[in-house]
Amino acid sequence: MSAPRPQAEGEVAAAPAPAPAPPRHSGELGSTQASHRLLAYSDALLSIIATVMILPVAHTKIHPDQKLGESVQQLLLTKIAVYLMTFLIVTVAWTAHVRLFQVIVLIDDVLALLNLACMMLITFLPYTFSLMASFPGIPFGIFMFSTCAVVIGLIQAVIVAYGFYHPYLLNHQIQVSENQAFYKHRILQIILRGPVLCFLAAIFSFFFFPMSYVLLGLVIFLPHITRLIIWCKNKTVGPKDDESHRLEAFTFYLNEPLSKERVEAFSDGVYAIVATLLILDICEDNVPDSKEVKDKFHNRLTEALSEYGPNFLAYFASFVTTGLLWFVHHSLFLYITKATRFMGLLNTFSLAFIGGLPLAYQLTSEFAEKSPNEIEAIQISCVITFFASIFQFAIWITALFHERETLHPLARYGGKEHAFMFAKLALYPCVSLGAFFLTCLLSKFSTAIFHIMQIVVPFAFLALRILVKISLAIMKSMLSLSRRKNVVLDEEETCLSPAETLS
Repeated sequence: MSAPRPQAEGEVAAAPAPAPAPPRHSGELGSTQASHRLLAYSDALLSIIATVMILPVAHTKIHPDQKLGESVQQLLLTKIAVYLMTFLIVTVAWTAHVRLFQVIVLIDDVLALLNLACMMLITFLPYTFSLMASFPGIPFGIFMFSTCAVVIGLIQAVIVAYGFYHPYLLNHQIQVSENQAFYKHRILQIILRGPVLCFLAAIFSFFFFPMSYVLLGLVIFLPHITRLIIWCKNKTVGPKDDESHRLEAFTFYLNEPLSKERVEAFSDGVYAIVATLLILDICEDNVPDSKEVKDKFHNRLTEALSEYGPNFLAYFASFVTTGLLWFVHHSLFLYITKATRFMGLLNTFSLAFIGGLPLAYQLTSEFAEKSPNEIEAIQISCVITFFASIFQFAIWITALFHERETLHPLARYGGKEHAFMFAKLALYPCVSLGAFFLTCLLSKFSTAIFHIMQIVVPFAFLALRILVKISLAIMKSMLSLSRRKNVVLDEEETCLSPAETLS
């Protein structure tokens, strides 16, 4: 199905068609209903859980007078690495949830309660991550994390068994199929491959826990490694027989890209939670003590708040960065008609670094204290912003390789919005990378460089379309001038006599 045309400027949006009434089925356990609200709740909860895992990293206490020495850097880097791994594992669980409810399209009370039990265990994952991040050398944290992942997988397997026991809950294509056992085996394989690896990670945590981290890493990359192996095998020995082709076509929707709408919903949830975490930090750390206001400032609250001025500036700058990165993401997916698996992986990496923006805020808010770690804090913030934005740019580049299937014509090469999308997606990677290298060369002015970057970027977004239009107009005029010169030269040549031409 083709993607809807983006609304033109000044165009009035048509009123949406009324949604059809959710189908209901009167079975032994009562009526059934569509799963839309359950999916929206699950997407919101999973995006929250994936994002709040940054809190143990962001709240790592570093005294303003304490330098980021080797021990502190190692602790911070370990927490960041564990955060990235667990964030990606949660997104793998979300992907399995998406696949599961591509098979089961109707729910009843039993399925709703089973999904609620699954969500309850998912909400416990941030606590297990806190143990892993705070005690990386003790295996109990990774054992608890792996055990929760195993139980989550088992509950989802029970949901599959229940759904196939009541076929009226399944996708219509599966209901009318004679090969329901194949569907059941395939969806269980997708759901349980991660929990199986987590089960092995839990076992290895008792006697060789570094292997547990390797197995958890495989949870993230195993589907992509498997697809790469299959692709290489098909290129070398050729595809399998007609029966395998029939089964592959038979399970087409289990192998197709994730739902674009659910990708957008999950991404919006991550951006919203990051913005919320920023204001929670302001509420927690920047409210003066009532006794201090009374004794030190003589009940003058405005004077007490003035000491937190730089912290508020850091908050507004971090919120603007989060908001503009969401704006770029929104603009990108406005023109993406289909998100491939690789594009989904790149989006996951981008969201993982978006989740690191509260850490950037915590580091840059120490500027008010004249911390000796200003340069390191600025560079960490630039790195987080760079990777969050460069993966967005990579999504668009990947889409361009298959632009007929993945991009709206306006954003394709030569389309009306192509140059503007390139400039919009390249702005943050270029600015953050430039600020990083400038702080290395001009360390004395690192704070000023960082603040200038934060001030310039919002205005650059406002002026970007004008600059792109001016640049395109200049290029068109230069091309037209060159064409006119070529036409004049051709006319002069045609006017010359054959003797003059030979001479």
